Amino acid sequence: MTLSNHPPLARKLLSISCAVVALLAQLTALPQGAHARATTRFEALPLVRSRQNHLLVRAFINGKAAWLTIDTGAPVSAIAVGRREHFQLRPIAAKSNLPARVQINGAFNNVAVARELRLGGLTLIDEPVVTVDLGNSTRAARLVHEQEIDGIIGADILFPTKAVLDCQRQLLILKTDPDVLGGVPGFDRRGLQAVPIQVSDGFNLYVNGSINGKPAKLMVDTGSFATLLHRSFVRRMRIATRETPYSSSAVNLKERGVRVARIRKLSVGSVDIIGKEVGVIDLEGLIHNGLLEGSPPVAGLLGAETLRRHNGIIDFGTRTLYLKR
Repeated sequence: MTLSNHPPLARKLLSISCAVVALLAQLTALPQGAHARATTRFEALPLVRSRQNHLLVRAFINGKAAWLTIDTGAPVSAIAVGRREHFQLRPIAAKSNLPARVQINGAFNNVAVARELRLGGLTLIDEPVVTVDLGNSTRAARLVHEQEIDGIIGADILFPTKAVLDCQRQLLILKTDPDVLGGVPGFDRRGLQAVPIQVSDGFNLYVNGSINGKPAKLMVDTGSFATLLHRSFVRRMRIATRETPYSSSAVNLKERGVRVARIRKLSVGSVDIIGKEVGVIDLEGLIHNGLLEGSPPVAGLLGAETLRRHNGIIDFGTRTLYLKR
């Protein structure tokens, strides 16, 4: 199927800060541009799990093969700035309503256009992307001798295609005909607990839960290698931590050391996880605008390791997270 620009970037764009990229948009009806029908309603794409615990999908950008990370913490898709020329991305046209630059975590990044972005049998036409420095991810990939990623698939693609992301089976299912009603066939919810997802104005995904009995929200972020709690929240809770040799970073943010804390009970919806070890890091710049002071506060990121271990399935069509107890 071929689609013209998605509404998130075909309409009003605003800049925000988030775990990977920040480009705010409205996800409403399909755009007015022409689109062709595919012979099937769904496209099932196998994913590869990297040693950094990221889920990667094979894509083609302007006819050239690419490895892209599925990142539910990214409102908008992105391409590594060093691969811009390789994929022949175009700059934003002078007459375009799209901004030429957006602010990400305190710094500005350029917006470009991919003439064609293909995911299996689904082809997106004139797809806007942010060009970002993925140097930290690249260096980490080289250290473990694995494939470097070329970019990120974000919410601007996952929401309009009503994607279903199965973190345990490593499968991404996209709806190729958004006009047709109905969910993914054969989607087995038996033994899974449904947790409603709240979507912010910046199109970050949050679920309600608790940390050692204290109500808290967690951002659902497959781009985070593990579940991470904000250091200041952990300090308020007087939870002991210990040092590790590891560090983590986000776009336009420096690497920061990761400590580890053992949580007596971490709850996500009705799913209780007992004796859970989580990372503790300074998430300032990612959790901002008073989110830590909210009621309940946003305490951190629900990351890839927890989602995998508890058979996490993220349904963007119904805005539901499914977890196994």
